[in-house]
Amino acid sequence: MKIFAYKPGHDGHVTMIDDGRLVYSIEAEKDSGARYGAVTPDLMLHGMGLAGGIPDVIAESGWLRSFRPMADPIGAGYFGAGTDGIIDRPQKFLGSDIRYFSSSHERSHLLGSYAMSPFPQGQPCYALVWEGVLGHFYRIDEKLNIESLGSPLDGPGHKYGFLYGLADPSYPADARKSRREDAGKLMAIAGLGADTPETPEERATMDSILNWDTLKAPLRKSEFAGSAFFNIGLDSPDFHNLARRFQREIFGRFHDFASDRLKDGLPILVSGGCGLNCDWNSDWRESGLFADVFVQPCANDSGSAIGTAIDAQWFHTGNAKLDWTVYAGETFVMDQADLAGFESQKLDLEALVSQLADGEIYAWVQGAYEIGPRALGNRSLIAAPFGKETHARLNAIKKREGFRPIAPIMQEEELDRLFNHHGPSPHMLYFQTVKTDRLAAVTHVDGSARAQTVTPDQNARMYELLSRFRAATGFGVLCNTSLNFNGKGFINRLSDLADYARTTGLDGFVVGDMVYRRV
Repeated sequence: MKIFAYKPGHDGHVTMIDDGRLVYSIEAEKDSGARYGAVTPDLMLHGMGLAGGIPDVIAESGWLRSFRPMADPIGAGYFGAGTDGIIDRPQKFLGSDIRYFSSSHERSHLLGSYAMSPFPQGQPCYALVWEGVLGHFYRIDEKLNIESLGSPLDGPGHKYGFLYGLADPSYPADARKSRREDAGKLMAIAGLGADTPETPEERATMDSILNWDTLKAPLRKSEFAGSAFFNIGLDSPDFHNLARRFQREIFGRFHDFASDRLKDGLPILVSGGCGLNCDWNSDWRESGLFADVFVQPCANDSGSAIGTAIDAQWFHTGNAKLDWTVYAGETFVMDQADLAGFESQKLDLEALVSQLADGEIYAWVQGAYEIGPRALGNRSLIAAPFGKETHARLNAIKKREGFRPIAPIMQEEELDRLFNHHGPSPHMLYFQTVKTDRLAAVTHVDGSARAQTVTPDQNARMYELLSRFRAATGFGVLCNTSLNFNGKGFINRLSDLADYARTTGLDGFVVGDMVYRRV
């Protein structure tokens, strides 16, 4: 069965599943589109053009026309974990008879994480969906019946990211909505904080945010003008301490709820935007509450169309599992490009390793791009991991705040030697602490890192590069951060890459078997 699915709203994307295999997932933000972009007619036509024929099903991931107050649904709407809201009907498409399918946004997270997990169909498990609006636990039985177990806190994602904007003087008090990028920045800021005694001002601010009913009204900065942290500034140590405490407070509420009610020791599926918080993912692994923890690489809404497509597949065939790879985006576009200032030649990995070891920074492009928001070795900026000056230069290239950490990419077998960890992390979703002071460029101020581990089966070309770098330097580790213009998704065409390299001062870029070096 061939299923074409799309997700309306932010993080919009189109996807194709064919007989249980993920063929592609193309996000609106990729190929230098606006971050968190919505599906456009052009993207729909492009995705359908790759479908290879008329699909059996077109699946629309449920959404709402507007939030707070909740407006009319798009498709099956936003809320609902059960099957009652599923829509399945005959549909004409380009003169052919197909099926139209839609299920809720809530189900898209549950079915997507279930399908992509390593657990076999029929394995009972718990699930947690925590994102901007939802913060809910579930139990999924052997027949995929979903039981709601309750919510410790509504709107954890919105509340978490809001704290960053509250302290940031550049975020207007009358802004109509929070910035989606602020949650990731707060995770970095939390690493700067210290474990100090709680102050009354901290408790008052946390309670006022956490008690806000995000389903009735969005958090408004102007409503918190009386807070001691209103416009306090992102460099304030007091704010850093609050960020650390707030992160732990939110996790603590979910942990305590799970500890009290999820007692069967089942594995848990974690999805929603909060599933990209590496600290929380590691906390779940450390909690001892679950037999295993699985977080998909597209845990945020960039996996919703995949989840709805799987829901349609299960509805029509009974198969709720997916054969997938994280490299299910599009291949690189070799369009006409101005290559003035660069000379091209066949890639020599030994020469590249020598240049990286000498402090040069390269873009690294291989194969199809990654699904989800994190560069995992196919659309990356790479550099040696040894110097703080490399960390500063990478953040300058990316035009982002200096406190933002740079992640390491590494051979999986280096993990025990160099890090205290919770196991392999092929999708950069867990927190590690660094054992050595040699990796200054990828070590956050609190001694942490959020590494991606690589095996030959997962990414053979990157693994080969890491192996050669280890032979030359003693460390199978490189800096890895996403290859993108600020505020855009991954670069995916030569013209954009050449412009990016020229304007940011990259030393060169690699595309497949070719290297383009600045002259």
